[in-house]
Amino acid sequence: MLWVAFGLIALTLYFANSMSFELRASDNRAAMIEADQAIIGAARYVSNVIATVREPATLPDINNYRSEQVPVGDATFWLIGRADRQTAMDQVYYGLVDESSKLDLNAPWLTVDLLMNLPGMTTEFAAAILDWRDTDSDVNEAGGAEDETYQRRSPAYRCKNGPFESVEELRLVNGALLDSVYGEDANLNGVLDPNENDADGSVPMDNRDGRLDYGMFEYFTVYSRQATLDPYGSNRLAVSTLNTAAGRSNLLMTLNTVGVGNAQEIVGRVQGANISSILHFYIASQMAEEDFLKLEPSLTMTNQGCVNVNSASEAVLSCVPGIGLDNAPTLVAARRSNANRLNTIAWVKDALDQQVAIQAGRYLIGRTYNISADIAAVGHNGRGYRRVKYVFDTTEGPPMIRFRQDLTHLGWSLGKYTKQQLSLANQTRR
Repeated sequence: MLWVAFGLIALTLYFANSMSFELRASDNRAAMIEADQAIIGAARYVSNVIATVREPATLPDINNYRSEQVPVGDATFWLIGRADRQTAMDQVYYGLVDESSKLDLNAPWLTVDLLMNLPGMTTEFAAAILDWRDTDSDVNEAGGAEDETYQRRSPAYRCKNGPFESVEELRLVNGALLDSVYGEDANLNGVLDPNENDADGSVPMDNRDGRLDYGMFEYFTVYSRQATLDPYGSNRLAVSTLNTAAGRSNLLMTLNTVGVGNAQEIVGRVQGANISSILHFYIASQMAEEDFLKLEPSLTMTNQGCVNVNSASEAVLSCVPGIGLDNAPTLVAARRSNANRLNTIAWVKDALDQQVAIQAGRYLIGRTYNISADIAAVGHNGRGYRRVKYVFDTTEGPPMIRFRQDLTHLGWSLGKYTKQQLSLANQTRR
């Protein structure tokens, strides 16, 4: 009888333990579903934030929307952002990201020399990037790569010889080592996590200098389109047409429409100036800034891959012709002192020498039409972690999702402090 009782007890304990594990697994699956639904809700929320921004074609003000620890039912989400590094390197910055603050991999004006201004870039990798997107089979003289190089790989593949469709294509380009593509930022959250500052203790390999060395993913995009319609639904005026009589006639009409008083005088000033950009127009027109702010939303440029000077990092600005390594720090410092003017390109006129501003102006814009949201979420009790990145495009009117990528596999991205807070809250509930 004792052996029978012992056997029954053992079976009871075994099944009870199995059911306990099954209950935990089911609870984790429920939390993961909650996190997935929170991300879908967050994407809708972000779409609404972008659509209702006070100043059209600008990055929403971080003070006008919620981006950190936002509850959705029993789940919570965060918007992982980027900013000029004035916060601690191990603290996550939350908010939306301007895709125009990066270099468009398909920008025709990018050269090997310009790409070499990026931290960690090599000549061979820069040349291979240009070879990957061009339409010929000639190897770049700086040491690029074409079919012959890629056919020797296992498995073999061909050089694309076409535009990049995503930044992830960089992984296929010759010279794209993990150290160069990801840098020390293994989970692509812009934060120096503990495993990214421990030398050879864990992946990724890092130098343990207390500073995050970004990889190439941080600086590139394929989303830099500009809108052809102004906020009122009319065609924007391309500044390249201002060198023609028809373009100046349209300018006069637009100036009158937006309510600029000395319209005829402004048109006379730009005649014969060979206008090359919105910034060049502002300099040549000698307009008052308050008048230019009325007109700027109605202007556009035909140049592909323009960089938003109001949000681009120093590294990105250093790759813009005319700015380079010498003027990029000056421009960033001037931007920080003009925080109330970051919905326009006008302030650049005062920050740079006039000739430098005119040269760089062909590649700069002051507004954005492509915004990304890197959304991380957890379910109840801080479980079921999920992460998805979206890119929203407003060039055709209301925000449209152009890109969606699941980044959950990169691991925890909310920093050690958020993990500690969630763990403490979970213990308190218990």
